[in-house]
Amino acid sequence: MPRYKLTVEYVGTRYSGWQAQRNARTVAGELLEAVKVATGGEALELMGSGRTDAGVHAVAQVAHLDLSGTHDPRDLRHALNDALPADIHVLGIARVDHRFHARHGATARQYLYQVSRRRTAFAKPFVWWVKDPLDTDRMAIAARLFEGRHDYRSFCDRDPALGSTLVHVERCRSDLNGPLLLIRVRASHFLWRQVRRMVGVLVEVGRGTFTPEDVDAFLRSDSREPARFTAPPSGLFLERVDYEGEASDPDAPVRPAVSVRTPR
Repeated sequence: MPRYKLTVEYVGTRYSGWQAQRNARTVAGELLEAVKVATGGEALELMGSGRTDAGVHAVAQVAHLDLSGTHDPRDLRHALNDALPADIHVLGIARVDHRFHARHGATARQYLYQVSRRRTAFAKPFVWWVKDPLDTDRMAIAARLFEGRHDYRSFCDRDPALGSTLVHVERCRSDLNGPLLLIRVRASHFLWRQVRRMVGVLVEVGRGTFTPEDVDAFLRSDSREPARFTAPPSGLFLERVDYEGEASDPDAPVRPAVSVRTPR
């Protein structure tokens, strides 16, 4: 049974997340339909590195795909892209060992969030426009407090099957790029809505609602306060997924997934 590693980019605006659902349009659902058209058969398994929420985008989602027959990766990629809607695109396909697992084998996941400090006509589906002035220096200080191993029970939706809410965040940084405030978060895994709640709290630090000390307190307590400030999905991108032998440069500059130009 051949297994293929897929790297996929998509605009999540029209979809109810990654995971295939019976009564909703999803990214995985569109890929499964494209497999039927491209190969004439059903996928035996399609598994993503993680489930992105409704409206969340991906620069490089990784998935593994099991097919009953052998296909040339290059031809398969072209056939899938011909069958997919324009807002989903397979960047690459490689034949991999059957032991490769897109979800369980991932060693790190990296998300990028884009906050726009100005109203934009072109990038609205890809940013969260915050009208209020933001103290970006205070936000940068608060962002670093997320780094390390913490209990994120105050930053996720409760799920009885979730298990531990401990997460080791390798890096959480915010950088300015013209009108954009870019927040990059990297960890081994993430909890449901964790990144959006982290961003929401950081924006409130920028607004002056919270202080960096409040962020530290949320990480040490069980608070429902961060849930009130969950950032919208529009600005969130799954930026990259790493596997053993792969690593990103922690000091690499944070670049936007979709740019917003500085007005003249």
